[in-house]
Amino acid sequence: MKVSNINTLLINEIFYSIQGESLTAGEPTTFIRLAGCPLRCSYCDTSYAFKDGEELSFDSIMKKISKYNTSYVTVTGGEPLSQKNCYTFLDLVSSKFLVSLETSNAYPIKDVNKNISIVLDVKTPRSNESYSNLELNYNYLKNKDQIKFVICDKTDYEWSVDYIQKHKLDEKCKILFSPSYDEMSPTELADLILSDGLNVRLQIQLHKVLWGNERGK
Repeated sequence: MKVSNINTLLINEIFYSIQGESLTAGEPTTFIRLAGCPLRCSYCDTSYAFKDGEELSFDSIMKKISKYNTSYVTVTGGEPLSQKNCYTFLDLVSSKFLVSLETSNAYPIKDVNKNISIVLDVKTPRSNESYSNLELNYNYLKNKDQIKFVICDKTDYEWSVDYIQKHKLDEKCKILFSPSYDEMSPTELADLILSDGLNVRLQIQLHKVLWGNERGK
């Protein structure tokens, strides 16, 4: 998606909520949702962000997020890195806040500011986007980053276990297994993790437990 200035982004929404995922789950967090995404994951719950966006300057975005009483900021989408200006904005926002970046594994993370905690969403077969996984990204993961797998069924689970072993991802950073909402039971996924003795973290989308699919939460 194109913008008119190198210091602007197309923003779908900015909101304040409880972080529902990742290692900071439960923390009050400001979310910056960028517009646009070339992927079409089968379980996507933010398709409203594919096209709808308002062009905002970096300064305007910083003013909006500064009014919330939290040091945690999550840049998400859509796919935030599909906007080239996002890399520059990440430099700015990470100088003021504790920033995490939620990104698919379809765009390079090499040039993402090293102060940022990256949550890299590796796509499983049931997402219909596993061909988009950019394996070069694994070379640039830091210890404080996280790799997320959204698991839709047992086949996805088995694929994910093999994929982690193949790429030695558990040696890179923390691995998160998240059951796809309304597709796989968290209990079933927990039982599989315990049965296989996996060194992964089970995460449930806390915001959906609290508010369901309500937008802006």
